[in-house]
Amino acid sequence: MADLKKLDREDRDDSKRISRRQFFTGVGGLGVGAVFGGFLGGALLLPDKVFAIPASSGYLMVDTKKCAGCTSCMLACSLSHHGETNLSLSRIQITQDPWGKFPDDITISQCRQCPYPSCVAACPTGALHSDEKGVRTVDEAKCIGCERCVNACPFTPSRALWNYEEKHAQKCDLCENAKFWNQVGGPDGKRACEEVCPMGAIKFTKELPVQSEDGYELDLRTGTVWDTLGYDGAPQSGGHLG
Repeated sequence: MADLKKLDREDRDDSKRISRRQFFTGVGGLGVGAVFGGFLGGALLLPDKVFAIPASSGYLMVDTKKCAGCTSCMLACSLSHHGETNLSLSRIQITQDPWGKFPDDITISQCRQCPYPSCVAACPTGALHSDEKGVRTVDEAKCIGCERCVNACPFTPSRALWNYEEKHAQKCDLCENAKFWNQVGGPDGKRACEEVCPMGAIKFTKELPVQSEDGYELDLRTGTVWDTLGYDGAPQSGGHLG
């Protein structure tokens, strides 16, 4: 009971700090480089806690207009991390709107490796943390199953997911701990979803992309056959990380 009261007090203290939406609104069009460079000036006062989290050394982006909705990335993610093809265990999620029209009928959701990761800030045990490469990841042994990280993620669906089989939180780790894959993963290796995508709709970068609340702006179509179809260009094209 004492521990719960302590967590409640911490929540009240956190409410006095900058909100997640305020942070993303501030850095949405500028990127974290502008924040660290001080270009936000007096428009947004960031607490010291923001700067305590090192930037990730890699980011996954997708171009939704190139996605065919085949779920190969989801199957590869589940297989490489858990040794089974279970879409519910995938750390990248594809949702399809049966009533939607191209290109708004598919949404791809994967972790953005946020500059200020709300999931990390919400975890009471340090299970969800930033590792030595800056990758936001979960130490399953420390997870107590409170799901605070799942609820803290500002995006829908949450990029911090609940593993219903093993009863712990999990999220994209850029395949750094893909124990059922015989390849070297992580920011300096390969990512299973990127490797198997037949459309080339997933791309890895080490540079923090320009982002907004709608997603990272990305165009993987310019200079390809998509140009002839009139679906080149970004961000007006709609290609982004959901």
